[in-house]
Amino acid sequence: MKYPRYIEPRLREVLTDTPVVGLIGPRQSGKTTLARKVSGAERRYLTLDDSGVLAAARTDPIGLVQGVDAVVIDEIQRAPELMLAIKQTVDEDRRPGRFLLTGSANILTAPRMLESMAGRIETLTLLPLSCAEIANRGPAHFVDRAFANETEHTMSTSAPSRMGAQLTEMVLGGGYPDALARETDRRRRDWFRAYVRAIVERDIPNIAVVERGEQLPRFLEALASYNGQLINHTEIGAHIGVDRKTADRYLGLLEQLFIVQRLPAWSHSALKRLIKAPKLHFVDSGLAATARGVNINRLQKDRTLLGPLLESFVLSELRKQASWSEGHYRFSHYRDKDGVEVDMVIEDELGRLIGIEVKASSTVSAADFAGLARLKHASRQFVGGFLFYDGQHTLPFGDNLRAVPIAQLWQP
Repeated sequence: MKYPRYIEPRLREVLTDTPVVGLIGPRQSGKTTLARKVSGAERRYLTLDDSGVLAAARTDPIGLVQGVDAVVIDEIQRAPELMLAIKQTVDEDRRPGRFLLTGSANILTAPRMLESMAGRIETLTLLPLSCAEIANRGPAHFVDRAFANETEHTMSTSAPSRMGAQLTEMVLGGGYPDALARETDRRRRDWFRAYVRAIVERDIPNIAVVERGEQLPRFLEALASYNGQLINHTEIGAHIGVDRKTADRYLGLLEQLFIVQRLPAWSHSALKRLIKAPKLHFVDSGLAATARGVNINRLQKDRTLLGPLLESFVLSELRKQASWSEGHYRFSHYRDKDGVEVDMVIEDELGRLIGIEVKASSTVSAADFAGLARLKHASRQFVGGFLFYDGQHTLPFGDNLRAVPIAQLWQP
């Protein structure tokens, strides 16, 4: 099945005014398909998965790209030495859209790389499919509407019904197209296990030399048990017998490959009682569930397992929307030394912010808004607080605080 990718118009726009465009994101998220779609027949296609092309890129990078008019170079992380050659040829010919690079590792945003390519490259991130793309309903813009104070008018006052089991299936399914193509939960989990093997055996060796690399699958399983929690490298490393420094390095590699993401702590210069540690989230909730050993049967016996997965699911949905949004947003979390927290804080370019809470329940109460109320009090730039829950109605809980059916998250 072919899915729309709502970042496509932005990618086409960037190609009209930028010499080098990087399209990065997780393995199997659809980068190659999208790159070839926007390129058509007029753009040459080279993949570094081809052993001959890879050998040429490493042996004679300048010869490979010299005189190139318009090209897609797939899996650029396999030959980072190509970037210097691309820089040289772009400095000689700065026509826009000459190079469209795809990569399954985030090497294009490394400080040294960005410095050397400053003014020559713009990077877009393609994450796995969003719910709006899976349903083919048109791009969702919840964050844009929230900052524009339009949610009260554009949200329907009630959703058709609670999602229940359907929401659980969406969280466990994640957003990878090939995983979604599997007909059963068991087959999807088989796909995720094969995906992890490919990451460990092929992708990590492409970007780093790792001692005791056989530990990485177990490390990923350990991370899954900390999904949605504050990061403690020492504690996580202890699960597989590695020290804090090694755990931090492993985590950095998995973050570079878009498997996990660190959600930094929100900070405010006037507040001294904020926790500064980042939180850990998997980029894809389906992969997180498989790494944790969570399936439908296990969730039926223990619903507490759904909460952290649902939180990661919502964070990824919002980040996917931000990737095609007109606005530019920063994501963080709020937690103070009293233990009061907000799952996500989103700031716009003006420093205004909204708070997002996620609850895996069909009911809400005033007590569920304690974190959002604390965040509202902490910032004069507070625009609104939203608690996503599996209910039917959008409900007010004070000035600029609302409970919102989670299904509204992916409505156009």
